[in-house]
Amino acid sequence: MTGRKLIHAITISILFISFTIGNSALAQRNETRQNVEKFSSLLQIINYYYVDSTSQNELTETAVVAMLKELDPHSVYLSKEEVQKANEPLVGNFDGVGIQFQIYHDTILVIAAVPGGPSDKLGVMAGDKIITINGVESFGEKITNNYVMERLRGPKGTEVTVGILRNNQMPLIDYKIKRDKIPLNSIDATFMLSSEVGYIKLTRFARTSMIEMKEAIASLKDQGMKDLVLDLRNNSGGFLDIAIDLSDEFLSAQRLIVYTEGLRSPRIEFKATNKGNFEEGNLIVMVNEGSASASEIVAGAVQDWDRGLVIGRRSFGKGLVQRPFNLPDSSVIRLTTARYYTPSGRSIQKSYEGGNEDYYADLSNRFKHGEFLTADSIKFPDSLKFYTPSKRIVYGGGGIMPDVFIPLDTTASSTFYVDLWRKGVFNEFVLSYLENNRSRIIKEYKSFAAFKASYGIDEAIMSQFLAFAGTKGVEPEDDSMEKSGEEIRYIIKGIIARNLYDANSYFEIISPIDNELMQALEIMQQETLFSKLSIAP
Repeated sequence: MTGRKLIHAITISILFISFTIGNSALAQRNETRQNVEKFSSLLQIINYYYVDSTSQNELTETAVVAMLKELDPHSVYLSKEEVQKANEPLVGNFDGVGIQFQIYHDTILVIAAVPGGPSDKLGVMAGDKIITINGVESFGEKITNNYVMERLRGPKGTEVTVGILRNNQMPLIDYKIKRDKIPLNSIDATFMLSSEVGYIKLTRFARTSMIEMKEAIASLKDQGMKDLVLDLRNNSGGFLDIAIDLSDEFLSAQRLIVYTEGLRSPRIEFKATNKGNFEEGNLIVMVNEGSASASEIVAGAVQDWDRGLVIGRRSFGKGLVQRPFNLPDSSVIRLTTARYYTPSGRSIQKSYEGGNEDYYADLSNRFKHGEFLTADSIKFPDSLKFYTPSKRIVYGGGGIMPDVFIPLDTTASSTFYVDLWRKGVFNEFVLSYLENNRSRIIKEYKSFAAFKASYGIDEAIMSQFLAFAGTKGVEPEDDSMEKSGEEIRYIIKGIIARNLYDANSYFEIISPIDNELMQALEIMQQETLFSKLSIAP
């Protein structure tokens, strides 16, 4: 073919492609216009002919919510009133019961209890469903974010009773929750697990998180930290840029941290800089089924670059990117526009092909399948295999599968122990106990270090506690104290410390009964596991 003919052929091809694209875009615009006209006509017909009076605003919002439900579990609509409140857990303080929730299938689902908040202190758990609020049925079409927040938030010191369905088993569990100022610090605990191993428990990726993290790392280094355990268990995520900044603390410059990509969103890569404060030293990241989104970005980056070990249980699998779009009435839709991918190319997002109900039942299904108790119950096809620089196999398919699996610990969960939490006995007893003993304890133990080293829960205190529990209708079974006695002593001491000193002291006191954390410490001391990580310069 001559050059002139080739140019002629290319010109025809370009014109044909342009014509095709132009026709396609035109057809799409026509389709959109037709659908807008269809919806507008429907509203007019209802307005003129429906048997009863209606609100076009409410009908439109209902249609928008239903439309987004057809897309994916994380594309959501927020009314003008809900926008500000939805951001509060990441940017401000408020009074309430202290839960993160999401509405699915017209039911209030607890995503997580805010650590240290009123619900957490009573034992409200991720996966619980709130069925009644102050005795009133609270499910069905009437349930909106605004409905929930209006009823669960309120002035500090006021009470609300919620009826909770746990594991879909009746009867409902009633919790009387006293509202309080919800603690919104990102870090719940920072302390030394041993002379050289530091520990940081990060509960959310909020605007203040990196300031807190840098302070925590510096403080631990001053105490002799060489290695670090970063606890992201039950951390449901937060801001993407904070997850990137945290990953940057551990990775050397130009390492890919995460990338996003979607059908109409080109690939965007986020890489580490040379600003990391902990690029050397052994690192363990703890995750579980409640670790999601930003937590999975950090865990995935650490794992894919062989920077450290991820231990625990498979994470939640939330890897969809939401972009906010403002609507004319100041409401917002948070629309999924892309997916998160780890440096090796793994998609973090688990499947939602079965619909929203199956999606949110996933954790319950994992438990029933035995995944929380044994790694052997998890099967990955070869197509989901990926490799790190040291040729370790990691898996895609949703969530981050840990390098070292740690089963859910159920050894201390006697019915007595669970009821003590459910009915708020621990906290009520400690408050009662400290009314008469606070000044004596503070005088005798002038610092937390002295309290930790020397204060003990003796038989006299345990007798008082069991008698107090009896007044609340919680009686031990024959083997309750054998199963749970040690844990009960640690919990009482920890809550006393929290009331006398700070929230950090509670976690430091109870760390010996946190079996997963103790296993992390043991793993940290197994240098052969870390020697297998080929961390290139």
